[in-house]
Amino acid sequence: MPDPTRILLPAREYNLAATLNSGQTFRWRSGEEGWEGIVGDRWVRLRAVREGIAAETAAPQTDWTWLERYLQTRVELPRILATFPADEPICAAIEACRGLRLLRQDPWECLASFICSSTKQIVQIAQIISRLCARFGEPVAVPAGQTPAFAFPSARRIAALAEADLRACQMGFRAPHLLAAAHRVARGELSLDRLQRLDTPSARAGLMTLPGVGPKIADCVLLFAYGRQDAFPLDVWVTRALCELYFSGRRVPPARLREFGQQHFGPFAGYAQQYLFHYIRIHRRGPTGQNRGRT
Repeated sequence: MPDPTRILLPAREYNLAATLNSGQTFRWRSGEEGWEGIVGDRWVRLRAVREGIAAETAAPQTDWTWLERYLQTRVELPRILATFPADEPICAAIEACRGLRLLRQDPWECLASFICSSTKQIVQIAQIISRLCARFGEPVAVPAGQTPAFAFPSARRIAALAEADLRACQMGFRAPHLLAAAHRVARGELSLDRLQRLDTPSARAGLMTLPGVGPKIADCVLLFAYGRQDAFPLDVWVTRALCELYFSGRRVPPARLREFGQQHFGPFAGYAQQYLFHYIRIHRRGPTGQNRGRT
C-alpha cells in the first residue's frame, strides 16, 4: 500500500540544489537525508533521484498538487531554454546551472521575505526569517525527533505585532517596512490576490506603494510568486553579469539594462536572469560570493 507521506514527483532535468540555493527562497536546509524546508504549513524533505524528486512530509497527503506547483516539476524546461538567444554568456550560464527552476511561492511569504532581504547576505536573510517564524509562526507537524518547525506568519499575525517585536528578530531598519506591508495587506488595502489579475506594470506599481519595496523587490515577487516572466529583477549580481558579459564591463543605466534583458532574452527573460544571477554569483565569483543575497 502506498505511503501517504511519500511521493516521487517525475521531473526531467531538475537541479534541486541550484533551485533551492539560488537566492529565490530562504527556508531550505541541506542535510544528509536531503533538503528540508516548509511549504505553506507543511514540513517537507526533498531528495533528487534519477526519476525526479522524492518528497516526504510529516502528515499524510491525499493531494500533492501543492508541491508540484511550488516546485514547478511539470514545467518543460528544455522548451524554455530553447527560447534564449544562442550567445556565449547565456549558454555558459545554462551549462553551469543546468536544471535550475523557478519556484512558485506564496505571495505574502515571498513579499515579506524580500522586504527582509534588503542589503543582507543569504545566510543572514535565512536567520532573520527563521527567527521570525519561530517566534510568530504556527507550529507545523514534523517527524518524531525532528527539530520543531513553523509556518511563515501571516500578514494579520505580523500586523498585530509591535515594531520592537520585529527588531528583536534582528531585521533592523527593515522592521517598520515589514510592519507597514503587513498592515496594508491585512486591511485589504493591497490585495495580493488582485495583483494576479493585473498586468505586470500595474502589479509592480501596486507593490511599490509599500515602504521599502522598490523595482528589484517588486520584480522578485512578480517573478517568484506570480510567475511573471516579463519581470526582470535587477540587483547587484544581475547588473554585474549583464555589464561584464554583454557590455564589455561598461557601466550601463539600470533602465537600459532592464530593457536589454527583457528584449534580448525574450518571453522567458525572468528565467534567463535567474540563470545569470546564479552563474555570476557562484561560478564566476567563487565560493566567497555564494551567500550573497539579492542586494
